[in-house]
Amino acid sequence: MAKLEVKDLLDSGVHFGHLTRKWDPNMAPYIYMERNGIHIINLYKTAAKLEEASKALSKIAASGRKILFVATKKQAKDIVAKKAADAKMPYITERWPGGMLTNFVTIRKAVKKMAAIDRMKKDGTFNTLSKKERLQVDRLRTKLEKNLGSISEMTRLPGALFVVDIKREYIAIKEAQKLKIPIFAMVDTNSDPRQVDYVIPANDDASKSIEKIMSAVSEAVIEGLAVRKAEKEGKSEANETEHKATNSEIKPTTVKEEE
Repeated sequence: MAKLEVKDLLDSGVHFGHLTRKWDPNMAPYIYMERNGIHIINLYKTAAKLEEASKALSKIAASGRKILFVATKKQAKDIVAKKAADAKMPYITERWPGGMLTNFVTIRKAVKKMAAIDRMKKDGTFNTLSKKERLQVDRLRTKLEKNLGSISEMTRLPGALFVVDIKREYIAIKEAQKLKIPIFAMVDTNSDPRQVDYVIPANDDASKSIEKIMSAVSEAVIEGLAVRKAEKEGKSEANETEHKATNSEIKPTTVKEEE
């Protein structure tokens, strides 16, 4: 896992916080100074916290659990969608569906409905419907794909939540807290870090800053998945060797014919 240098974070503008009058006093430990009415984030703390969060995310990925990425703000949507997809993880970049975690059974039903429509189209049932019905089904499928398409592979509750901008995604935060799902987040100077289990103090408004943090996080998750894959392959090889050894130990018995 490549450690991000402070210079890399500085070049990406990760250190720029909000106006001093908008600050949350709980972010004080992560603030380095004030300049021109803006708080500057301590990047040494960002680098340390990012490394800590990356290690934890890598372990979660290696255990086989999913990490749900959440970012609905304009400048973060595309970056988060791409990085989460690269790491083969689910993500929400459109409106957060209320009850996404706390009412997961209902959300799963909606995802299954999407799969059912796809089956209808494959087996020809779709073509037996009237033109009006086909149009309605198509509209429903498009709506479901837009809101839930990116989580169709998520068959159970995620092992963790990664959020960009905790003030904006407060509903997601509340749901995760209720279910005791670990929360990882980019936290700006205007937010309360006490809401989050793994705080990454960073500018959550600039796309360059989001890109830099998300790249590091995505890389950590991919490494965790590689560890899991290697372990699985190692186990299957060990089982195969054991099986061969067992077979070689069983010698065929010969029966002497009586003369």
